[in-house]
Amino acid sequence: MEGDPQGAWSGRGRCQTDCVERPLSRTLRRLGGLVGAHPWPFLLLPVALSAALGAGFRQLPLREANDIEGQFTPRGGPAKAERRLVQERFSTDDARRFSAQRLTTEGTFASFVAVAHEPARTLLTRAAFAELLALDAAVRALSASGHAYAEVCARSDGACSSPNPLLSAVGDDPARIEALLPNLTFPLWQGRVILGFYLGGVSVGPRAAGGRSRPVRAAKALRLFYHLREGDPAQREASLKWLQGFLRRIGGVLRELNLASVRVAYFSSVSRQEELEKNTDQVVPLFIVTYFLTICFSILSCLRLDCVRTKVWVAAFGVLSSGLAVISSFGLLLFCGVPFVITAASGPFLTLGVGVDDMFIMVSCWQQTKVKHRVEDRMANTYAEAAVSITITTLTDILAFYIGIATSFPSIQSFCIYTGSAFAFCYLYNLTFLGAVLALNGRREESNRHWFTFMKVSTETQESRSSAYNLCCVGGSYDESTGAEFEHPMNEFFRKHFGPFLMHSWTKVAVVVLYLTYICSSIYGCTQVNEGIDLRNLVDDFSYVVQYYDFEEQNFKEYGPRVMAVVTGSIPYWNSTVRADLEHCIQVMENSTYVDKKLSESWLRMYEEAANRMSLNIGDRSSFIGNLSILFREHPQSRWDVNFTDLEISASRFFIQTINITTSVDERDLLRELRARAADCNLPLIVYHPAFIFYDHLILIAQNTIQNVLIATGAMLLISLLLIPNPLCSLWVTFAIASVITGVTGFMAYWNVNLDSISMINLIMCIGFSVDCSAHISYAFVNSKKHNLNDKAVDALYRLGYPMVQGSISTIVGVLVLSATDTYIFRAFFKIIFLVISFGTFHGLFFIPVFLTFVGFSGRMSTTQHRIDCQFNDNSARIESNVTQLPVINT
Repeated sequence: MEGDPQGAWSGRGRCQTDCVERPLSRTLRRLGGLVGAHPWPFLLLPVALSAALGAGFRQLPLREANDIEGQFTPRGGPAKAERRLVQERFSTDDARRFSAQRLTTEGTFASFVAVAHEPARTLLTRAAFAELLALDAAVRALSASGHAYAEVCARSDGACSSPNPLLSAVGDDPARIEALLPNLTFPLWQGRVILGFYLGGVSVGPRAAGGRSRPVRAAKALRLFYHLREGDPAQREASLKWLQGFLRRIGGVLRELNLASVRVAYFSSVSRQEELEKNTDQVVPLFIVTYFLTICFSILSCLRLDCVRTKVWVAAFGVLSSGLAVISSFGLLLFCGVPFVITAASGPFLTLGVGVDDMFIMVSCWQQTKVKHRVEDRMANTYAEAAVSITITTLTDILAFYIGIATSFPSIQSFCIYTGSAFAFCYLYNLTFLGAVLALNGRREESNRHWFTFMKVSTETQESRSSAYNLCCVGGSYDESTGAEFEHPMNEFFRKHFGPFLMHSWTKVAVVVLYLTYICSSIYGCTQVNEGIDLRNLVDDFSYVVQYYDFEEQNFKEYGPRVMAVVTGSIPYWNSTVRADLEHCIQVMENSTYVDKKLSESWLRMYEEAANRMSLNIGDRSSFIGNLSILFREHPQSRWDVNFTDLEISASRFFIQTINITTSVDERDLLRELRARAADCNLPLIVYHPAFIFYDHLILIAQNTIQNVLIATGAMLLISLLLIPNPLCSLWVTFAIASVITGVTGFMAYWNVNLDSISMINLIMCIGFSVDCSAHISYAFVNSKKHNLNDKAVDALYRLGYPMVQGSISTIVGVLVLSATDTYIFRAFFKIIFLVISFGTFHGLFFIPVFLTFVGFSGRMSTTQHRIDCQFNDNSARIESNVTQLPVINT
């Protein structure tokens, strides 16, 4: 095969789909010549466009959409439909008959978790309750915007709802808690109060024979809930104003109280939202620091000791080009009314890394052109080579993001559309603005002018002058054997040192062992990764919200949501068979390992007990509905669980108590199990709790991720085959995608990153990087004119190694500052980008070159194929290698 130019690979050469690549190359060649001939319009028009579109940032306050439920839960989630059904069938009146367990939303409230100070093991003491009563009095005394607490509190039986039943029981005398303690039982107190919601870290004695509860010996924590009214817009507005005043003043109140027996953490229904919105303020200073670091790195990367050939200005304006792209794209989308979510704030950091990588490619291609050729010709050749490479990676980048728009998570959609559009503008500005800068810099080099002073300098070293003078004031040299600029020393390092070392037999064995270790640990990590977004991760690490969540997690994880089981349709409850069927359905749900059947609440059971006790007839419609008033006299709150008229009961609800919901996996399994059991009931039954709105994303996140990854993978392979067509590339593209995604997902577990709406899109970005990295390194291997497999691998590394490292470092620099933030959202973004970059680069530098020597094609490509692929010929070898930088960008 090696010696047969008409063989299979020759045929393959004639079948190359260069109908895409060649016309694109010719078009970009003409564009490059035009930019080289007339650079100023291409320089000024992007600046003017950015200035115009940048005015869209004035719309930012109006476009910010950081509503947690709206942006971080799936659009159209089942729980949202279930909530609408419950709200349609059951009315609420928090001004007269408030009931926390009957809320269909999270509600409007302020809350405290009080924990006993060490070394005390309980706060059921006189001293602790004296401080809790003082705290309660201070909260009730707060007013904001003219609204006192008594005016906005949710009311029941003519008074503000109690923040804790024990607080009500002791009244004004904290000593009463010690008198109550002998009769205090857990989890039920006085036969109806579920103390599990209000007491945490409870120590209990042995259960009495036949009893449902145990005597309480001690409790480490206690919760207080101050629910507010939200029945109509005016009430809701007044309650929100009171909450805002509460959050402003409660810190000072706690300091004034100087609590000694308890430690207190506070929270409100608006706390997460307000704290999330504060995160946006961190982005601007971080981006300024990133911009500065990227400029420094770019200048160092493009710096040459030759005062004429150095590319300092190109490096600086290359970073500016990315900044203009962010301004233009974000401004345009803000003008168009696209919601801006906090997740989109990570986009500029990634765009900056992408733009810098593209700049490196263009600079590298420029350096391969003939120094003595006209600037127009050099620009034409640069665009013919570099712009095709940039086009390939830009397409994969943008496609990866725009595929992510199809997700059901609005926060991901916002990130994808803003970042994908920024990449599109980055591509446009690199071909125009950056190209114009490169052309103007080329004119300076053509006239042999100094990079800083722009004065003409000598090309010959002057022996009469000092070495410092010759270094700073003499320049313009080039490699006369090739007619191009001198090659970077790092390329020689990969050819003479790194490549031969990697091809040593023992090194290959070590690489194989390393890969097996990597893939095995990654697969294990995939089984350990946590799913779902922890709501505390939406706020700053040092927010008061975090301490509240910590106290809750430490003391109140035993009892989970109190779930409604709702019969949504009209059924004949007076029919004993129907009642038996309904009772069976409720019992099936109570038999779940996540449910404590002793704590269920059923109006129907209570009604049947009362009917049996009073010998009531409830076997027909009129008597069943007519005698409901007896139930409501004995159990008044049951009135709000039955929606009835004189003719029918159109809906009713029951309550079951969940337990031991300690992890996101428990939350997901609970939701699936209860919904499945409700669906198996032959009656119209659903289950609902406000927390299910957030639980829904636990079910959909993995499904959305897999779906988007598969779609993106197919699309990436198609683009890869169209623009870099080769069967071996397809094999290694598939391998690298699977390997890198497996590694990133697995190591997320080791680095405490959850699979959630924040990290999902980053996994999709893995695909773009994997495509570029694997396609270019394997294609460079196949295209090499070397015959020995080891030599082909060394040649591929020589052409691709340094640009791959350069691109990886620049992308990491672009997101590095995010690692130092106090917010999980930004840190998670950095961690995944870092993993993608590291694993992708490692595959390109170590794994794929070694594996190619085991299964690669040892022959040389035909002359036809070699000529067709202008990206990978010898003259553009380094250019091609730079394409690998683009994959880095995809991360």
